[in-house]
Amino acid sequence: MSLPPFSSQLIADVGISLGDEGKGRLIPEVADELRGTPHPVSVVLKVNGGANSGHTAGGIKLNLLPAGVVVRDAAHLCIGSGVVADPRKIWWETRPLEQKGYAVLSRLLIDERTLVSDVTHRLLDLAWEDYRVNVLAEEARGSTGRGITPAYLDEVGQQQITYSDFLGGPNYFARKLAQRADRACRTIQHVCRVSETAWASFFDKLTAAEQRANAEAIELGVFAKSDYDFTRFRGSLPFTLNLETLTEACWSAGTALAKNIGEVRELILREVAAGRTIIGEFGQAFWLDKRHGFSPNVTASHTYTPEFFESAGVPVQRIHTFGVAKAYDTKVGTHTFLTQMDDAHPLAVKLKRIEFGTSTGRQRMVGWFDAVEKGDALRYGGFQDVMINKSDALTHSGDWRGDLQICVAYEDPSGKRCPHVPRNEAVRKTLRPVYTRHPGWSEDISQLRRFADLPRNAQRYVAAMMRSTLDVAYAGGVWPAADSLPNLRYLGVGPEPSQIIKDVPATAELIRLG
Repeated sequence: MSLPPFSSQLIADVGISLGDEGKGRLIPEVADELRGTPHPVSVVLKVNGGANSGHTAGGIKLNLLPAGVVVRDAAHLCIGSGVVADPRKIWWETRPLEQKGYAVLSRLLIDERTLVSDVTHRLLDLAWEDYRVNVLAEEARGSTGRGITPAYLDEVGQQQITYSDFLGGPNYFARKLAQRADRACRTIQHVCRVSETAWASFFDKLTAAEQRANAEAIELGVFAKSDYDFTRFRGSLPFTLNLETLTEACWSAGTALAKNIGEVRELILREVAAGRTIIGEFGQAFWLDKRHGFSPNVTASHTYTPEFFESAGVPVQRIHTFGVAKAYDTKVGTHTFLTQMDDAHPLAVKLKRIEFGTSTGRQRMVGWFDAVEKGDALRYGGFQDVMINKSDALTHSGDWRGDLQICVAYEDPSGKRCPHVPRNEAVRKTLRPVYTRHPGWSEDISQLRRFADLPRNAQRYVAAMMRSTLDVAYAGGVWPAADSLPNLRYLGVGPEPSQIIKDVPATAELIRLG
């Protein structure tokens, strides 16, 4: 059956877990659905985060640029004011894509209020991780090392540099960067108490990380290996920087983007008035939000729908929110992971072969589908539709033919049920998941494109995921009328752009299958 149209020209693409849900692939699907209608997608806006939020769309891995890169008829690719972006990283991502035939620079608009990040933030990121481990004797947090949190700290400390600074003279920019570098070096030496050996090693780590991340660009000859050499920014003495080289690298990269810097808010208001659709692409997910997540395993930005309006700079208005999840859970870092599978479980072994971070390549932990976390995110974050990815990964293989599990509640040591995610971390650590069990399937579903063709057990598992999530989202209240329920609009059955089922029954019909 045909699902209702989107409820707004503004669409938020948000995660309802802890990131890595496959949000990037939603954007081409929405664009395809609206192509040829009176409201085609004209703008894809990166809303928050920075080079730490990796997305994959159309087989292309992206960090700073929005996944609208692969939507060739989307006229505008925007980076909102809620983003932190190193201008060199923009070039490192853009030029290889241009060589592959993707038009980026002709469509790119960076808001003049977007925060400029640079090498100093990345050094601070490594230094604070060193501080946790070597001074506080704590477990490493698992930062991406991309300098995102230190860049946002400059904003809240009223010491930000924005892309508008690339539109003025070089002296003002140089003074601001020199002050930033001085603060960073003093903090690293005296507050983080980093050793001279560790300080020197940071530059080598950054060099190795970027050369690894940009191996394809080096192989294509777009950039030389030396373009990713961070050791040239190291000063002649410990805890000093080669400020002249750093300033020149940042200034030249930023001013080369001058024609791409402007007013995102004005563009969006104009496109909405013309009847076109804007998609806001979010990094990370609800449970990594700096306020709603669990410190220190959070990002430094807001990761859910309201930030769309702050980053775009437009008035609050009706918006259509997509909550995106996977058919199982993954996490990185030191999170409390209530539904984590035993590493020896046959399904865990299988899933861990495909679960690595897009930005960092880190191995992800894997677990059963946690409907409590997802339902909570939807209850308090709001949503109109849902997308679930990677259902194909749960297909039986090898000798394992066991049941799949869905966490529908938590239970404390006394046996009391907890239907929501408690705020207190100490309480969370005492809880155990309450599971429902669901028979799996052995048929290959990766080539299927109709929901009716899925094995019956796969249909029932999909229905159970939705029902369990909505039970939490509407806990203690009345469910909306059947024709007003959010729908599972897209179901991913493989990693390729074409491997999506788009005819999932309306929710009222779907949950009856469960």
